[in-house]
Amino acid sequence: MKTLIVYYSLEGNTDYAAKKIAERTGAKMLRLIPQNAYQEKGFGKFFRGGKSAIMGDVPALETYDVDLADYDRIIFGFPVWAGNFTPPLRTFIIDQREALKGKNISAFACQGGAGGEKALAKLARFLRIKAFEETAIFIEPKARRSSETEEAIASFCGRLGA
Repeated sequence: MKTLIVYYSLEGNTDYAAKKIAERTGAKMLRLIPQNAYQEKGFGKFFRGGKSAIMGDVPALETYDVDLADYDRIIFGFPVWAGNFTPPLRTFIIDQREALKGKNISAFACQGGAGGEKALAKLARFLRIKAFEETAIFIEPKARRSSETEEAIASFCGRLGA
């Protein structure tokens, strides 16, 4: 099954997980990059990012080149912001809504605290799907590298058939 990982990463945790998943599954990767970058440190990081996620912002993205018709499965990856999925995914989904129809869709969330389950549920509703093929929540996989994290990534990939 041809797979594409579509993800946004601010601090590198989601990028780390996406690369590990791609290695195990043979998936291609598409990293979403907002035209106006989110702040990476300090109060502004949490304030702007959280507010943007809560308010349902749709940030403009850097140009990307992908034809979803080439893929059977899409895996979304994102950091959890204020119990939500990140706004760059919102933009991508709006732009690609028709092309996403009929795809097998899975998702993984990276978090430092809590809210992953809630964010995944919100993403499923936004995608207008009843359920994901598979989901996973990773606790800061790059920042807190551990055998448990590697096992969780391997388990997620195994459930995807890799």
